[in-house]
Amino acid sequence: MKNVNRKTPKVGFVSLGCPKALVDSERILTRLRAEGYEVAASYRAADLVVVNTCGFIDAAVDESLDAIGEALAQNGKVIVTGCLGAQPQKILDRHPQVLKITGPQRYEEVVAAVHEHLPPQHEPFVDLVPAQGIKLTPRHYAYLQISEGCNHHCSFCIIPSMRGRLVSRPIGEVLLEAEQLVRAGVKEILVISQDTSAYGADLKYAAQPWRGTPRRARFFDLSEALGELGVWIRLHYVYPYPHVDQIIELMADGRVLPYLDIPFQHANARILKLMKRPAAAVDTLERIAAWRRVVPDITIRSTFIVGFPGETEQDFVELLAWLREAQLDRVGCFEYSPVEGAAANALREPAVPAEVKAERRARFMELAGEISAARLADKIGRQMQVLVDRMDGQIAVARSASDAPEIDGTVRIHDAEGLPAGALVDVKITGSGAYDLEARLVR
Repeated sequence: MKNVNRKTPKVGFVSLGCPKALVDSERILTRLRAEGYEVAASYRAADLVVVNTCGFIDAAVDESLDAIGEALAQNGKVIVTGCLGAQPQKILDRHPQVLKITGPQRYEEVVAAVHEHLPPQHEPFVDLVPAQGIKLTPRHYAYLQISEGCNHHCSFCIIPSMRGRLVSRPIGEVLLEAEQLVRAGVKEILVISQDTSAYGADLKYAAQPWRGTPRRARFFDLSEALGELGVWIRLHYVYPYPHVDQIIELMADGRVLPYLDIPFQHANARILKLMKRPAAAVDTLERIAAWRRVVPDITIRSTFIVGFPGETEQDFVELLAWLREAQLDRVGCFEYSPVEGAAANALREPAVPAEVKAERRARFMELAGEISAARLADKIGRQMQVLVDRMDGQIAVARSASDAPEIDGTVRIHDAEGLPAGALVDVKITGSGAYDLEARLVR
């Protein structure tokens, strides 16, 4: 057989933004890898670079434009995709030399652009792709995206205009991917979408068989089925609709992690109305108290916006009082940033000065830190199971059921040399800080 020396085409990839964008990147890379492309580890090693951008707030836009500029300076051949790609002129004004711009979820267009500027040299007997696809996360955890888009019209958000209305994946397809991830060694599945608790509404909750039983495309049914896989199941971006109460029962039974990521955004009724938030009228404090009566160890994380147009000092003080009573475990806070195209820009409400927004965020995070420190201190002396992410010398950096990767705290296990990433181990908590825990192995 004649040997032909071929140079394998290599694509560099920069993925910015939220886990949903990371999943988009994984889908593109899986397709390219199946066609024989390799993923380059540096700009210099790549034949061209794809930058998957974020365009949610001004800071994200700036970060994306800077990343495109860096890729152009270091490599010279750049294809742009993602949320900022929905505003191509904004990119072209800064970087007119990019090869191609596509919007979010335009996987075929990205691949076609790569083909155009870096033709594939596919060898089907050599180029193999694992069933679970190419993942950008460590081997022991993975994001499972269950839908695209959103049906809400929050006034501060332009995601629906970029990613479209809710489009749920069939439940059989989602559960098959989850099974493949578990067979590949994944110990934790993080369920994501723009509105996880609305899953299946667009499908009219159509059922598909899985493990010999019809499963309906509903949030509860999906969570229940995922709970049969024997790995950690973590639920993100859950709006507090009434049917979310059913999920608490699954947590009480140990089938999904006692963890809910709910973007409350504010507590003042007038501000929530201006934000056009769904479920704004729900008595969230009573809901949280009811959840904790069923699952005392439930971890609730959320994000909030301060300085929204029209927010008064009284409105903000009400938010602080709400947080003090709610005692949320994990909290993020953003200063309101006007996004081009957002409905909030047309509100006839006074803008909050930048220095006031910064001061409110600092006060909010100070209170959140005090709450977190007190709740973590209560865990000293307790025994719990944790998932090891990596080793730092003789210290294992792990996470508990209360900690999502990259956004929450860690559990640092001392004298744990040799623990592999992905190991589930029992520890006893020996110390705490504002956001992290110290522990030792239970031998």
